[in-house]
Amino acid sequence: MREAGKIAGGARALAASLCRPGMSMLDVDRKVHAYITHHKATPSFLNYGGFPNSVCISINDVVIHGIPSERRFKEGDIVSIDVGACYKGFHGDCADTVPVGEVSDEAKKLIEVTRQSFFEGLKMAVAGKRLGDISNAIGTYAQSFGYGVVEKYVGHGIGRSLHEDPPVPNFGRAGRGLLLRDGLALAIEPMINAGTPDVYVDEDKWTVHTADARLSAHYENTVVIMGDEPIITTLAE
Repeated sequence: MREAGKIAGGARALAASLCRPGMSMLDVDRKVHAYITHHKATPSFLNYGGFPNSVCISINDVVIHGIPSERRFKEGDIVSIDVGACYKGFHGDCADTVPVGEVSDEAKKLIEVTRQSFFEGLKMAVAGKRLGDISNAIGTYAQSFGYGVVEKYVGHGIGRSLHEDPPVPNFGRAGRGLLLRDGLALAIEPMINAGTPDVYVDEDKWTVHTADARLSAHYENTVVIMGDEPIITTLAE
């Protein structure tokens, strides 16, 4: 899990560094694919459920599951990169939203709050707490800024499979849900919209948009419960 996470985290960092004006989504996808395979891992997303690429790249009002195309990044875009790597049968899964050049203050704030909402949830990712404590901490923080917390899509357990039980919502009641125990691995991933939490799926059956066409941000890490010091496996060295 540590090695898979390290590879995924490195791929995320590489992708983020490539999000600059003029670079195409497919350029990023190809380079990330090469990075993952160079490290003797396989891209977790490629052909998963029929997804055609190695990276989900979601721009501006796209929440998640954006399919890479020849579309080129423009100054002012915000880009969500979601990437997974499988190493010796174990997965790491992570995401980040990054600005392309100079972006609006609204966009900067949304990215900042989305990232911090993850770390608010992480404070609750300790043995003896409940899954709802993580969910509540994320949702309460993001909603305090007036943002919409996506409910249709949630985080998940992870390990030998990319998606395992339990589901990890970004909203909910504290003190409820699964008791957190040492060794439980979770992909915690706030998906936060500037406006309504409502979303819809494009005709390609993958790309998820905000219902009001406002911006969305996404931040994710793979986390292993270990006493009162959770381990984030997907931080690049």
